[in-house]
Amino acid sequence: MDPRPIGMFDSGVGGLTVLHECLVTLPHEDFVYFGDSSPDRFPYGPKPAATIRRFAHEIATHLAALDTKLVVVACNAATSAALPELQREFGVPLIGVITPEARAAVQATRNRRVGVMATQATVASGRYPAAVHVLDAGIEVTQVACPDLVPLIQSGDTHGHELHEAAKTYAAPLKLAGADTVILGCTHYPLIRQMLQRIFGRDVTLITSAEEIAREVAETIARRGVGNDPAREGDYRFLCTGDPAAFRDVAGRFLQLPLTAVERVDADALRVAA
Repeated sequence: MDPRPIGMFDSGVGGLTVLHECLVTLPHEDFVYFGDSSPDRFPYGPKPAATIRRFAHEIATHLAALDTKLVVVACNAATSAALPELQREFGVPLIGVITPEARAAVQATRNRRVGVMATQATVASGRYPAAVHVLDAGIEVTQVACPDLVPLIQSGDTHGHELHEAAKTYAAPLKLAGADTVILGCTHYPLIRQMLQRIFGRDVTLITSAEEIAREVAETIARRGVGNDPAREGDYRFLCTGDPAAFRDVAGRFLQLPLTAVERVDADALRVAA
């Protein structure tokens, strides 16, 4: 049995959609969730790839120092900008969110037209079309950058008029392209999945990373023989670079589970340690 925790990080609370699914799939494992919510760091989407890589490296260094046995990069922008470099540098296994979603989209599409809603950084990386085309080069992929969605979702008002109008605007090009499958290419977006499903309609399949990632985490843990005692009840803790009270308030609503104390990590200390 391996009692070490599983690490997970995102630029804010979006990765909690992945954490929730992992808690359901692996209830006996311990998790450490890191939300990089400091105002000078969040959100990742509009930032240059080099900046995102630096942030991801700092957090991965911090989580590795906590003796995690696996780290989930529960952020699409960080996955697209930094995952290969992180996997080469760190001895701990790292899992990202893009490949599992691309695989699920290829399996789901009926007309071979796939849409992607993502942040500017993720769209600019071209990682989603590349991942889809590795599996099926004939699939048409249409991407839309959605810069307003993450800040609106992170504010906590997931039913507001402004958010609904922004979502409709971003969905329009994908509907026009005839996509029958849409990848929600940011871990914040599943928090408004019901809204997006109404906008796209029943015939469009929405692909999210949470279930796919949880399955991959479980398979990796089993394959490496580092699972915890299945008879125990797992625990979880939270770290953030922003205001702990604000993080706890928003994260508690999204995770729909009680949050213990949230520990603040100084961003300057992260930089020095890395």
